[in-house]
Amino acid sequence: MLEHCRTAQERWGGVHTLIDRWLEQRHDLLVRFVTLTDACEADIDTVSKRRIDALSEALMDYVSAGHFEIYPQLREEAKAFEDAKALEVADRLLARVETSTRMALDFEADYATSADCQRHRERLPTWLGRLSDALSERFVLEEQLIERVHAIHAPMETPTVVDRDVP
Repeated sequence: MLEHCRTAQERWGGVHTLIDRWLEQRHDLLVRFVTLTDACEADIDTVSKRRIDALSEALMDYVSAGHFEIYPQLREEAKAFEDAKALEVADRLLARVETSTRMALDFEADYATSADCQRHRERLPTWLGRLSDALSERFVLEEQLIERVHAIHAPMETPTVVDRDVP
C-alpha cells in the first residue's frame, strides 16, 4: 500500500496513519474484551456465541493488521533509515509478540463453533484472564516497537513562535 509513495513524508506519514487505524482497532478490541469479561462475570450461562465471535473477530483483525501491515512497514522504515539498532529491537520484540499471536489463534479455534462455545463455556473466564495478560504484554511491546522504530524517525515539529508585544 505505501510502496508507491513519492516522498518520505508521504511514506512515513502513511505509516503514521496505519498506526493510528491500528490503535483504533486496539480500542475496539479492548471494548469487546471488557464487554465479554463483564458478561462472564454477570452470568456466564448467558454469554452468546455472537459476543464471543465479536471478540474473536476483533482479536484476529488486530493481530493480522500487526503482522501483515504494521510490523512489515515499521521494518521497512528502519531499513530505509539504515537503523540497524531499530531492526535488532524490532526482531527481538516481534519474537516476543508471537506468544500472544498463538494464544489468539488458539482462542479462536476453541470457540469457532456453537458446539465449541458450549463445550468450552466454563473455561471462558480463564481464557479471558490469560488473554488479558498476553495482550497487556503485547501492547507494551508494540508501543516499544513503535517508539523505537517509527517515532524516532518522525520529523520533529517546529515549535510555533508567537509574536508578543514586550512591555
